[in-house]
Parts: sequence; structure tokens; C-alpha cells
Amino acid sequence: METMMNEEVVSECEPVEIKRILTRRSSSRYHLSEMGLGPQISLEKRKKDQSSKNTPKSDDQNLESSGSPRNQKITARWDPSEACKPDVDEAPVFYPTVEEFEDTLGYLLKIRPLAESYGICRIVPPTSWKPPCPLREKRFWQEAKISTRIQQVDLLQNREPMKKRKGRKRKRTSTKSGARRMNSESNASSDKDDKFGFRSGSDFTFEEFQDFANKFKEHYFGMNDGDEEKQGSGPTIDEIEGEYWRIIEQPTDEVEVYYGADLETGEFESGFPKTVSVEDNEINKYVKSGWNLNNFSRLPGSVLSFEGCDISGVLVPWLYVGMCFSSFCWHVEDHHLYSVNYMHWGDPKIWYGVPGSHATALENAMKKHLPDLFKEQPDLLHQLVTQLSPTVLKSEGVPVYRASQHSGEFIVTFPRAYHAGFNCGFNCAEAVNVAPVNWLQHGQVAVELYSQQRRKTSISHDKLLLASSREAIMALSELSDLNKQNPKNLRWKHVCGKDGILTNAVKARVKMELERVENLETGFQFQKMANDFDTTNEKECFLCFYDLHMSAASCKCSPDRFSCLKHVHRLCSCDSDQLSVYLRYTFNELTMMIDALEGQSDAIKNWATKVLEFDQETSVFEQKKEEACSLSHNQQIEIAAVHPKEEPSLGLECSKDLNLNGFSAELLNIGSIAFGKLWCNKQAIFPKGYRSRVKYYSYLNPSVMSSYIAEIHDAGLIGPLFKVFLEEFPDESFVDVSAEKCWKLVLHRLNQEIAKLANRALKPLHSINGLEMFGLSSPPIIKAIEALDPEHRCLEYWSSKCNPNNRD
Repeated sequence: METMMNEEVVSECEPVEIKRILTRRSSSRYHLSEMGLGPQISLEKRKKDQSSKNTPKSDDQNLESSGSPRNQKITARWDPSEACKPDVDEAPVFYPTVEEFEDTLGYLLKIRPLAESYGICRIVPPTSWKPPCPLREKRFWQEAKISTRIQQVDLLQNREPMKKRKGRKRKRTSTKSGARRMNSESNASSDKDDKFGFRSGSDFTFEEFQDFANKFKEHYFGMNDGDEEKQGSGPTIDEIEGEYWRIIEQPTDEVEVYYGADLETGEFESGFPKTVSVEDNEINKYVKSGWNLNNFSRLPGSVLSFEGCDISGVLVPWLYVGMCFSSFCWHVEDHHLYSVNYMHWGDPKIWYGVPGSHATALENAMKKHLPDLFKEQPDLLHQLVTQLSPTVLKSEGVPVYRASQHSGEFIVTFPRAYHAGFNCGFNCAEAVNVAPVNWLQHGQVAVELYSQQRRKTSISHDKLLLASSREAIMALSELSDLNKQNPKNLRWKHVCGKDGILTNAVKARVKMELERVENLETGFQFQKMANDFDTTNEKECFLCFYDLHMSAASCKCSPDRFSCLKHVHRLCSCDSDQLSVYLRYTFNELTMMIDALEGQSDAIKNWATKVLEFDQETSVFEQKKEEACSLSHNQQIEIAAVHPKEEPSLGLECSKDLNLNGFSAELLNIGSIAFGKLWCNKQAIFPKGYRSRVKYYSYLNPSVMSSYIAEIHDAGLIGPLFKVFLEEFPDESFVDVSAEKCWKLVLHRLNQEIAKLANRALKPLHSINGLEMFGLSSPPIIKAIEALDPEHRCLEYWSSKCNPNNRD
């Protein structure tokens, strides 16, 4: 039996008990087919457009039913007197000066003490900061297709469990769809799992979606219904907000909208410029800006810079194209990371945030008010398909804060801060994650929680923690031995010391590891973990999916099956003497690491030596893994691993010959073929937009291996422009029209630094192979580039390849 919700008309909705049994929708709030949006996209075309999605879609998903939003007309019934606008305090708004805005992560850390207690905040850039948006170009605006999901807005809070809904027919039926990343704003429905979700919608160009979204909003709010007072002016933000929560809290009709969420900028396009222009320095300012979300995750000071793979949605931004009422439901970021969202254009986006300190209170409140939904689906909050009114949350003592994001503004969410919201109309935003060192304590909480929930991780927390520690110790070594007080070293020093946030994070993790080892049964064989244990194939616990970068256990009966130290007893039934426990570091080594982070000089010296040796031993394996990861992301082709030549040991007591070659480049972006005489030669093709990374001796400190980024840009009439810079110090770059000459500039700068040091242990460099350092002589990269030119239009290169005697 279905019961009616309270339909008493009030100007502001009173807190009411959540109803989970709804009235039958006797009339539809809107039908959208008479809006003149053109014919449906053909099945063949839709298959082609959807081919880049993570999970293939079946044929029936790609063709919407006649009841879908795109195929119906609207009958507006908006009544302002029914508004349910929640009474929520505003989150803080910050207005950085031009000088403050230049230090991206520094400014984020500066406002954190004031903003974190709200969960979210809004940042309004200086008026002079107006980045160009490539998505406005005709080739994207009128041609690129946006994949969408259909959101049933009236069911985001008030719905029955799926098992109860089986007997009740809804006008718009769900279709089976593949799952996306857990913490995304879109979530597919699944008939197989019997879970509520968002089914696949139409594909639009930006132009088509803008037209659709604007007409929807005009019709819904009666802006074209003949009322002279409404014509020419739309509803206010407050009016839209009041109607949105009226739909959520007191639904009377079906309301469905589209949302173009989680569009991968690695495959689609970013709203920020990414390619340096030789002719336009104004664009270059935004290409290099820390506030360009393509740069944000790996800014100096973000521990995500130690993650080699470009994880989509975490390190590679996602786009969100919204319309009125399209929603993002209550959730926290993966691994409780910070998130940064920038609105490129359009109508406002309304946000609600709950501080991370009250995350558990929000979870308890949602379970209390939606018990049937959580009983059916305990991981409901991971699915991002459920709203709960801020009014209800506040009644349970959960603090909720509001932010209204406008075009050109940033929203920051803090670790474990639940956030939700909706769009007021057509808009486009972009988001990515970042992890300052202070995130590490929150990230540790996240992975332990994931282990309890048996939930897979997206990143290796221990890898980031240990890499941060090694980098910090090297910085302390440079400060104490060489007195190199550069910004990087001083930044790491700030998080070290006896009570430093990095030191405390390492202490807590080591204490946790020691307790787990002590709780193991006797008889296990302890072994030192190989440096490449998880380099080419990340290891996780077979039971709880805990990352095994720091320690792992396995048995002789199943050597390819591993567990964390908490679940060794569940690994198999063999005697303990058949099991091995692998430790990356002994506890003496970990104790020495903590001593070094606290500032003890002997420990710093010993660990600095160990770090140099460790980096040299693992560089080969890391490059193999990162290259495979990057190529998989950019080209989705199979390649053979690159095996660099053996490199010299970097122990402090030995002499280093920097002239030994064998450095292997990692492909970051394959780019695209540009045809013309200057864009190839007999040895190589030079793709426009090509980007690679290579480990080589740092010109800031020649005793240390650092990552260099190599890029190929379009310089117009002069052809390709080759650029190289240190990843950790992008402000200084080396540019030339030749790859060889470009790296010779680096060589010259490096020899200058060696001469200044007057260190006999360092030998000057005499030559370098520019093509090799760019990666253009690497067989797998050559194979990938050649695949871009199947018609052999790069004539000089292919002619030489057919006749090797013609090569220089």
C-alpha cells in the first residue's frame, strides 16, 4: 500500500520524517519531445561515440526509450510557494591577491586553518586571472560528443528499496549499464546487482546540450508561458534551490534530467590550455599556472607527485557538464583526498559541505533516516545516488554549509568532507584531487577504513608515504651538508622535526606495522622484500584489498596469492613454517628513517646514502611500470618493456661517471602527427604535443637523480620546438628547434653546476643523445608513434626506414 507524503503548502519546508513509500505519480511534471532537439542518434554512431568509455555498453543502453527526457515535452508546474530552501550557513569565501594567487598550494595551506572546519570553501581568483577555454573552440563546441546519464531527481532521497519497487512500474524504466569509478558524480544502474542508479542518456555536442538545457529551464519555470512578469527573466538562485529541495523532499511528479559527468580530459579535452604557444605568452601563463587543474595534483608539495600513473579522476581532471537540477549526491573523495573544482562557464553550481570531523555523524544520520535503503545496500554512500536534505541533517546535529559557485571560481573540499549539490542551469566545470603532506594522516585513516569495508584502493598510500619520507630526508641532507636553502628543501624541512606532520604520519604507520608483526604467530619466515616486488604489478591483499607496498605474506602452496599482515591466518591452512612475510624495510631501518625525519644528523647521512642507492636500484623498474601505465592510458596498445642499460651505483663513497648512457624515457603523451618537412627526419617523427619523462642527473644537485619533462610544441612556421625542464622546477626550461641541441643546453647547465661544486667524485659530462633522452629512439615509443601515421605521410622518415642505407 502506498501512502501520501505531507502536501501541506508552506513557504519554507518544515523538517519532516522521511517517507520511503511514495504515491503513484498520476501526472508527469514534464515531457520533453516537443522541444525540437533533433532526431535520435543512430545505434552505429552511438557505439562509435561510446567506444572510449571504461565499460562497454550494450545495444539497448545506447538507444533511449520514448519516455526519456530528450523525447518528451515539459508541462511546468513550478509554484514558488512550495519552496523547500534549507536554512544553511554560508561556507567561507576567499579573495587572494595576485601575489598570494601565484603560490597555489601555499595559498591552499594558508586558508586551511580557517576553511577546513567548514568542509568546503570558495576561492574567487583575482580579476586579472581569466584562462582561455579550448572547449569553446568550434571543433569541440559543435563537434565533440558528451556522454550523459539520466538522473531521476525525485528518487534521490524518497524511494523504495529496489526489491519493493519490482512490482511497481515506473514510467521510465532502468537499463543495465557498466559501473564507473566509485567516487564519481555519475553512477550507472544495474539490473544484475538490483541497485538504483543512473542509466545511460543521449550524446550531445556542447551546443546541443546548451540548447536543450536552456529550453528545459525556460519551460520548467514557465519563463515562456505568456506571463509578462516571467518573460525575459529567469528564476533566482534561491528560487531554483527551493524548488530543487521541494522535488527531493516532497516529490509529486517524476523529474528526470541529463548530466554529463566524469568526462575524462585525458580522452576528451581539458577546459584549460595545455600546449605552450610560441606566439602567445598570455596563454603560456595559464598553461604553466598551478591553478591549471592539469598541473594541480603534482604541484611541488603534493605527495601525489610520487604517483607514476595518470589515474583518471584523481591525477587527470574530469569534466562535468550540467543542466538545471542535475545533481551530485553526498560523498567523500577517494582516499579522503582534497578536491579542487573550477567552473569554466555557465549558471551557478550549489554546494553543501559537512566538515570531515562530522563525517561519521552524517553517515549515521543517513542510515537512521533511510534504513531500508542501507539495509538493502550497505555501501550506499559509495554509489553517489542518494541525497538527504540539509534540513534533516541539521536536525540530527550535523553541521552543513553552503557555497554558490559562479563561473571563474574554485571550490575546495577538504579531507573526508562530505559534499553534495546541484546545478542551476547549463554549465561546465572541471575537478581534480590534490594531496598536501598534511593529507597523509587522513589518507591513512582512509586505507584502514577501506580494508574494513573490503574496498579496493585507487593509490598506494604506503608508496606515497615512504617516497615523501625519502624526498624529505634528501632535502634535510642538502640543507645540512650543502646549505642549499631553496624553496623545495625548506618546504620539506617545515614538515619534519620531532612534531612535524610528516614525521608523525610515519611514526603512526610504523607503530601500526610493528603491532601487526608482533601479533603474528611464531614460525613465519621473514624475508626482505625485493625493490621491484610491486613495481610492474601492484599487489593487494586477497581478502581486504589492502595495498602491500610495505609488507605482505604468501605461502609456498600459492606463491602468487598474497595477504596483508592482518589476514595471514586466512591465507591458507598450511603450517606457519610454509608461510613467508616480506618486509620492505626492517624495523631498524624504519627507526633510522624516523630519526632522520626528526633531524638526527647521523641518521640523515645514513638514510641519504640509502636513498641514493635505493633510487638507482629501483629506477629501472619504476620506469618500466610508469611507461607501461602511461602508454596504456594514452594509446591503449600493447608494448614490450624497455630495459635500460645498467647504471652506476650512486653511493657517496664512490666516483660517479655521469657520461654513462642508458637512460630510459617514459611516455606521458603521444601527441598527434603534424605533416611537413620539419616534423620528421630520417631518424624520427616528432609528434605535436608529445611529452615524456626521463630520470637524469639534476642540474640543481648533480649527485641526485631527478625527473626531466621533455615536450614537443608547435612553433608555427619554424616547425617543432623542443623543450626540457626539471619536473620539480618548471620555471627554468631549455628550448631549441633541435632535440639534440635542447639536451646539450641541459648538459651545459649541468657541467656548470659540477664546476661550482668542485667535487672530484663527480666527472663532467661530454656528450648526450638528445633523441634517446626524448624517448624518440625507444622501440616501444617508436612503434606507438609509427601507429599514428598508417599512411606513411612522413615521407623522409619512412623513405629512410625502407632504405636503411639512407640514414645518417
